[in-house]
Amino acid sequence: MPEELLFSTPELPSSLYIHVPFCVRKCLYCDFTSYPYSSDGEREYLTGLEREMALWKKNVAGERWTLSTVFIGGGTPTCLSPSGLGEIITNVGRHFNLAPDLEYTVEANPGTVHRAGLEALRHSGVNRLSLGAQACCSNTLRTLGRIHSHQQTVDAVRQAREAGFDNINLDLIFGVPGQTRVGWLGCLEKIIALRPEHISAYGLQLETGTPLCAMVDDGILQPCDEELGLDMYYSAIDTLQDAGYRHYEISNFALLGRECRHNLVYWHNGGYLGLGPAAHSRLGMRRIANEERLDSYLGALVGESLPVVRCEDLSVQDDMFETVFLGLRLAAGLDLESFLERFGVSLEQVYPGLAERLIREGFLAIDANHLSLTRRGLAMANPVMAEFVPITKS
Repeated sequence: MPEELLFSTPELPSSLYIHVPFCVRKCLYCDFTSYPYSSDGEREYLTGLEREMALWKKNVAGERWTLSTVFIGGGTPTCLSPSGLGEIITNVGRHFNLAPDLEYTVEANPGTVHRAGLEALRHSGVNRLSLGAQACCSNTLRTLGRIHSHQQTVDAVRQAREAGFDNINLDLIFGVPGQTRVGWLGCLEKIIALRPEHISAYGLQLETGTPLCAMVDDGILQPCDEELGLDMYYSAIDTLQDAGYRHYEISNFALLGRECRHNLVYWHNGGYLGLGPAAHSRLGMRRIANEERLDSYLGALVGESLPVVRCEDLSVQDDMFETVFLGLRLAAGLDLESFLERFGVSLEQVYPGLAERLIREGFLAIDANHLSLTRRGLAMANPVMAEFVPITKS
């Protein structure tokens, strides 16, 4: 697609995602794009990323536009040098306006943070920290290939508080080979004791091509029993809700008012700009994907071209499905009135009888014009959502 068409969208997204493609060591379950960290690789990446920001600013708006959320993820952003991570933050401020109530998140591995670095992040304007705790048991952390201990998670939370962070998320994973229900419940209690403002609890996905999946396929590890995994999920919901965390999205829990605003943009099927290798953007009715390979990403930018490998114009049917799929991830559910306003037709007109059948079967419920998954539906979320896949496309 000619590059001028990439910039033709009339909508300027207020959310920015930046992918940092480096790790100290890749986790055994991870299939995200990442590379072993090196100082030379960091410098090349930072130069390319700044060029990518400049190209978007120059060609889309001709000037800076305003962001309400920024999320720097990876990979492991905190494996960059403090000056390198600071350079990214400085360049975001150079190329974009930042809203007064900006939510600014940086992901971090507990094994790659220290007090001085956290203080620098906080002083630079970052106000939300997302720590990849993943587990509390040393055996489970070892199975996942994590480089940190639970004590380092505890220390990282303490140091983040001392640095001034009052909005912290902790990521957890359940359904890991060898993990027990008792161990999982114990981990939840340890995490609750740290009192983060936000907790994410994800069921392990064994992705083809990852070392962990290969070990399961080869019989070295036994996968978690499906019923045990479901029990762990329901236990997380009940335990975290009892501790005051609102279950506001399939895998996410927050204290009152601490929901992740950046991720809510995704779940409401809004627009966002993604920068960095393998990053994705949603601009109007266009989905854009960057080059995954670091060398290809950098090569395009050296030539003053965007590192776009794929650009897809979405059909109205695609947009409807994604709005339903993402909306049903929210505990509040899909806002049927908003759906009507967005598309000019009701959900019933698009999918006649489907919601009614799923309600009758106990997978969905309707309340105050919101369609949401029931507790039974949560266990079958993907198959339920797949019922709304469009049969035809315009």
